[in-house]
Amino acid sequence: MSYVDPRHIRVLVCDDQALVRTGYVTIFSSQPDMEVVGEAENGHEAVQTARRLRPDVVVMDIRMPLLDGIQATRQLAGPDAEDPPKVLVVTTFNVDAYVYDALKAGASGFLLKDTPPAQLVAGIRTVARGEALLAPAVTRHLIGHFAGHLRPTDSARPAREEVVKALTPRELEVLRQIAGGLSNAEIAAELFITPETVKTYVSRILAKLGLRDRVQAVVLAYRVGLASGTD
Repeated sequence: MSYVDPRHIRVLVCDDQALVRTGYVTIFSSQPDMEVVGEAENGHEAVQTARRLRPDVVVMDIRMPLLDGIQATRQLAGPDAEDPPKVLVVTTFNVDAYVYDALKAGASGFLLKDTPPAQLVAGIRTVARGEALLAPAVTRHLIGHFAGHLRPTDSARPAREEVVKALTPRELEVLRQIAGGLSNAEIAAELFITPETVKTYVSRILAKLGLRDRVQAVVLAYRVGLASGTD
């Protein structure tokens, strides 16, 4: 994704419920640094509208008709996508069992549908900056909820060896902390280093492993068995 002007974030709202879309549009349009450039009520429309309007951030529901949010996210932000927008998935654990799949599909983060408006707005700004949105409490909830689906397979072991070889012991430690749902500040306190140092480690980890963001780091850590509880 090209540079996003933090003073003018272009947002596309995708949800099959008109009332939800109206609420999002009202919230986002009231922000001085945001512009809602369009809406979509199903996955097909989300993909077509995003490709036409080229928003900076797509707020994506998962359960939508015609094409679900996971498939739409994969088409917009997956590995084969050119100049992908940032996709922020907004979902509910009680209904959607596909958050992990959404992250693998290329989403830059996720929030629950009962997230307060201020946090939702902050989430858009976070992913627009190129950072992944993995709120620690929500991440820990995700890890607990989907632990059975995140177990490494034998075929992942060679990938694990490659990851271990690519990173220093300290970077591996930081990666495990990221996968545990800790924020930079929490990692800093845990490892007795500064948040700025943690940020540097995170940047190095992403660069060395060819990962786009923090979400992909979490997915990879679980996939190769480096996260807590997968060894």
